[in-house]
Amino acid sequence: MNNYNQNPNQKPNGGFNNNKTPKRFNPYWFYALLGLTVLSFYIFNGGDDPIKVQWKDVYSKMLPDGDVAKILHLTNANRVEVRLKDGRIDKYRQEYSIAPNSTFSGAHFYFIPPPEWNPEITIMEAQGNILPSERVKPEYDEEKNYFGRVMDFLMLPIILLVFWLLIFRGMSRGGGGGIFSVGKSKAQLFDKDSDQKKITFSDVAGLEEAKVEIMEIVDFLKNPKKYTDLGGKIPKGILLVGPPGTGKTLLAKAVAGEANVPFFSMSGSDFVEMFVGVGASRVRDLFGRAKEKAPCIVFIDEIDAVGRARGKNAGFSGNDERENTLNQLLTEMDGFGTNSGVIVLAATNRADILDKALMRAGRFDRQIYVDLPEYKERLDIFKVHLQKLKLDPDFNIEFLARQTPGFSGADIANVCNEAALIAARKDRQTVGKQDFLDAIDRIIAGLEKKSKLITKEEKRAIAFHEAGHATVSWMLEHANPLLKVTIIPRGRSLGAAWYLPDERQITTTEQMMDEMAATLGGRAAEDLVFGKISTGALSDLEKVTKQAYAMAAYFGMSETIGNMSYYDSSGQSEYAFSKPYSEKTSETLDSEAKKFIDAAYSLALTVLNEHSDGLHTLAELLLEREVIFSEDLEQIFGKRKNNRLEELGLTGEAGNVAFPEQEQTAQ
Repeated sequence: MNNYNQNPNQKPNGGFNNNKTPKRFNPYWFYALLGLTVLSFYIFNGGDDPIKVQWKDVYSKMLPDGDVAKILHLTNANRVEVRLKDGRIDKYRQEYSIAPNSTFSGAHFYFIPPPEWNPEITIMEAQGNILPSERVKPEYDEEKNYFGRVMDFLMLPIILLVFWLLIFRGMSRGGGGGIFSVGKSKAQLFDKDSDQKKITFSDVAGLEEAKVEIMEIVDFLKNPKKYTDLGGKIPKGILLVGPPGTGKTLLAKAVAGEANVPFFSMSGSDFVEMFVGVGASRVRDLFGRAKEKAPCIVFIDEIDAVGRARGKNAGFSGNDERENTLNQLLTEMDGFGTNSGVIVLAATNRADILDKALMRAGRFDRQIYVDLPEYKERLDIFKVHLQKLKLDPDFNIEFLARQTPGFSGADIANVCNEAALIAARKDRQTVGKQDFLDAIDRIIAGLEKKSKLITKEEKRAIAFHEAGHATVSWMLEHANPLLKVTIIPRGRSLGAAWYLPDERQITTTEQMMDEMAATLGGRAAEDLVFGKISTGALSDLEKVTKQAYAMAAYFGMSETIGNMSYYDSSGQSEYAFSKPYSEKTSETLDSEAKKFIDAAYSLALTVLNEHSDGLHTLAELLLEREVIFSEDLEQIFGKRKNNRLEELGLTGEAGNVAFPEQEQTAQ
């Protein structure tokens, strides 16, 4: 089918539609007319200006010859104007270079009176040969500037008008134009006539389960009769929940491209304004526009900006503007009126703080959790982002997907872009494996700081610290397998170790204890080798402390506390001033957390004592090379129990992976 442009006013039968939209008056025409009026006043106001002459010329030539018809002394301007009799101007045209077509509506000449000038005497003296009846007497007046007086009168109103137009129009520009439209919705409309590039589900890698659920919503809009014939109702709201960077907004854009219905996109912060009542007004306007376009989709990104639980906003009163906006949103979604055909799609990564009334059935009927991608999904995401890169011919994409557990889609996009930048910085023609390894290093741990001054004693302490981590993690069965250890400073860390965490859904007590022991392996190595400790284990201690308290207070892993959890998944106690347990229980939690940490530390010391020779060998190797890999640990300690690195093909110089354990000095 050939597409062609058709006149929007032309009827299908070849005629024209007379129902044209009336054109709105453009205020700039008024400004242009006002400017032309002022310009015309200057152009047509009285012809040529008078010519300046000297008083002696008037005294010796014009007055004695009887050419002067009037002499007017403007006292407030200290100027004397001279008007000649009719026909006498031609006498002076050549002398004063007056054009033949010059016209004077007032005076012909003017002069500045000399000091101590007495007009009554001097003017009469110059006319001594003229009859007394024909002599000219001086007249006195003040110069009148009518235009100036009018401008003085209008100056203040004009300044106020300009201030109004510039300031208030600028403040309300995003509300649809003009101060009176500040309550209009800022939602951007996407439909089949939109010029913007459409994104479909084929452009969204991964998120297979989320796409299945949300495709059902698209099918609702395309074939509503299939569902309504059975008595079903189209869901009113779908909430996309998940960590940052997992593709919630991208998924919503794909819905807009697939649904082929009008799609209104707006951010939650766009509802909130400095003016009172603007948020509620914009909600009403948004749903008013949506009803006219129904069936359609309304997408609100970061809905937690207006959907936070009411009464939980610290520092705000009950008349909070955000709460008024939320109340209006609740009414529009499921109030007294009906919004048939309008589906609300929202996204947030903080569903726990949303108001309960917003989350109930009838408003957001469904919640779709957009989780971090698994291995297969990461592989698909890498394939999408690597299409634009020039890769080495033998590049292995699966290698990257396996080494990036816990990475979101945004993180993967950042890795690909950073790898391309690193390759370009090194003047390479293609992007290779090492570029991606360097990119992950830089994103996770920061840029190498080769210029940082470290003494030999400090470097030796750092080497044994990192060797302690590596030794304990390699020897304990449930600890995360280690991929790489370095003592090169990066960012705020003096050394770092990279592990490959299990992508497991549940964790046992034994697994957590082994992980804590591996984290404390650095502190234990310092204590065992040097007999003293340093501030280098700051991040390690912070991590194990949080982990130990979580085991006791949240996961019910303490025999003394028993099967109790004080975790609040609803987030309603965020601003609570009291703990959900007694002071005695608090002391017990402190004691149990310390028991977990002491047990993990004791386990780390036991492992290091049993493999003291391997610890020293590994530390000396670190001091020599500064970077070691899993194959070096295998040569020193032998094969690891439950070695998933061999299963995944990541042995050897596998490079880096997510979640490095970074050590930093106390700040």
